[in-house]
Amino acid sequence: MRARMSALTAVTAAMTAGLLTWAAPAQASTVVLSQGHVDAVDVAFDNGALEISVHDETVDPDVERDPADVLFVVKPEAAVTVPDDPRYAFLGTPGATVHILPEVQDENLLWPGLATEELAAGVFSGDTVKIRFTRALGPDGVSLFTTDPVGAPNVLVDSEDGLPDSITRPVGTHMHANWAFEKAGTYRIKVEATGILAATGERVTSAPVWLTFQVQC
Repeated sequence: MRARMSALTAVTAAMTAGLLTWAAPAQASTVVLSQGHVDAVDVAFDNGALEISVHDETVDPDVERDPADVLFVVKPEAAVTVPDDPRYAFLGTPGATVHILPEVQDENLLWPGLATEELAAGVFSGDTVKIRFTRALGPDGVSLFTTDPVGAPNVLVDSEDGLPDSITRPVGTHMHANWAFEKAGTYRIKVEATGILAATGERVTSAPVWLTFQVQC
């Protein structure tokens, strides 16, 4: 079992809504996560291979889970309106509802992160790996973005302007972003991790995983 440390700071805003449109019922083995801290994408390198799991810190002790066994829930409290600001046009029409799991922790909502804390220095070229978002299925657009101190968004992933999108991450780190869903319903997001081995120059890529989000209203 992997050892992890959890020392995080919070900074942003929250939102969510949704009616299921084509969601299949959760199976008995599905773990439903709707509140608290998780690493939705937790990258590790074991036995020469990159792999992605979900690091669930909503339980004590925390556990690693297969993404196929997890349903991430975006609660109704996550619903907000799109700002009347052209910088936020990627979220939709000003005044429309958008559902956001925020970059800054809201204790009533799920707080999904991206983690490379288990990757050691010196293994990958440049001490970085890429987290690639290669496909998104759902009733509307999905995006990930961060917000700077003056409120300007930095869009990391946007399914509506074409995938794949990549987030380059230093090894041994952890980050949060705003996860935005433009309509209620069920979304599936395909993710993989890739990096170049420093010793050989070989590119290694994880098996792809699907993250499933249920956006409620």
